Amino acid sequence: MKDYKDLKVWKKGIEIVDEVYKATEIFPKDELYGLTSQMRRAAVSIPSNIAEGFARHYNKEYKQFLYISLSSCAEVETQLIISSRRKYITNKKLETLSEELNHEARMITSLIKKL
Repeated sequence: MKDYKDLKVWKKGIEIVDEVYKATEIFPKDELYGLTSQMRRAAVSIPSNIAEGFARHYNKEYKQFLYISLSSCAEVETQLIISSRRKYITNKKLETLSEELNHEARMITSLIKKL
């Protein structure tokens, strides 16, 4: 592969960012600098670290960035659970996004093993 933008795992990460942004658009305004901002940053971290790791010339460094992406998946899922408990998102939205994050995490784990 010549470009990180060709990676399915990166593309899936971008889709998750889009979904998280859509989900947080309806959050209360008083969450703008709290949960909304934190969820968006964590979601953006997923494909960003995949891209940054790809640009490294050593597999050890690449893996380190992939592990950060993996951690960000868990972070976003935790924040989705909090959002659901606060009634900012529906249980259906929580379920859908959790499935997407779990799929992404499996893809990242698979890539780590291949390296």
